Amino acid sequence: MRFVLAQVALACMVAGSATAQAQEAASTLDKIQSAGKVVIGVRESSAPMAYAYGTTQKFVGYHVELCEKVLAQVVPKARIEYMALTPQNTLPLVQNGTVDMGCGPTTNNLARQKQVAFAVTTYVSQVRMAVRADSGITSFKQLDGKTVAASAGTTAVQLLRKYAREQNVSLPTSLGKDHFESFLMLESGRADAFVLDDNLLAGVIANSKNPDGFKIVGEVLGSEPIAILFRKDDPAFKKAVDDALMRMMASGEVAKIYDKWFVQPIPPKNAPLNLPMSDMLKQLLQKPNDKPLEAYAS
Repeated sequence: MRFVLAQVALACMVAGSATAQAQEAASTLDKIQSAGKVVIGVRESSAPMAYAYGTTQKFVGYHVELCEKVLAQVVPKARIEYMALTPQNTLPLVQNGTVDMGCGPTTNNLARQKQVAFAVTTYVSQVRMAVRADSGITSFKQLDGKTVAASAGTTAVQLLRKYAREQNVSLPTSLGKDHFESFLMLESGRADAFVLDDNLLAGVIANSKNPDGFKIVGEVLGSEPIAILFRKDDPAFKKAVDDALMRMMASGEVAKIYDKWFVQPIPPKNAPLNLPMSDMLKQLLQKPNDKPLEAYAS
């Protein structure tokens, strides 16, 4: 009797393992088509890349629109469901399949490539700092011993630590859970600078209570390739997304979407960021690639 029970238990374990493997092996496209919906990860406070505004918390932004237009080509019949993510939980939720596509401003680097896959680069950010306009601060060296704000989970935190080591300065860093909280530290005087990607800094400043009271200054700590991300080991889905993006790049559609979010007035305050496309991004639209951050550093 014990032998029979053991055999049954073993069979159940094998069946369960096979089922788990089959589910794990199911492609993202199959999953989307089966569910009739696609879940995209967005951010609530990363203007102009991905953010929410209004009483209905409508999700908009450069990367959100790119994702929507890509999905209209790849899975036109699927309903889009939006899920708000943070820098800390983006990779785990994409990795485990809770989110089909990450559409926030996520840097493509070698460490993250071990967990997720990235599409071709659609933005190149420069990490700098926002300060109060009357502060007189123009260089990171002037922050020696002063409090610096940064958002938890962002690569800006790593770059700050690297700069502090190399320049032998002390940069005490306070971490906000998101960009709004980090900017509030600067706005309230609890921090002397807020370090982040230039495009995100511009978005936060443009939508602040006093946009003229802050400016973006300082050396460029690093240039970072930003890209849409999705589950690893699904080459069919990556090819579908990359092909759609490259068609949009070749047609000029990506450049138009960029202009809409980085140059023209954007909601909710209808203030322009006035960040024209960099020469580096123009070159990437001509010759797309998915190279990680480390390739830029070299």
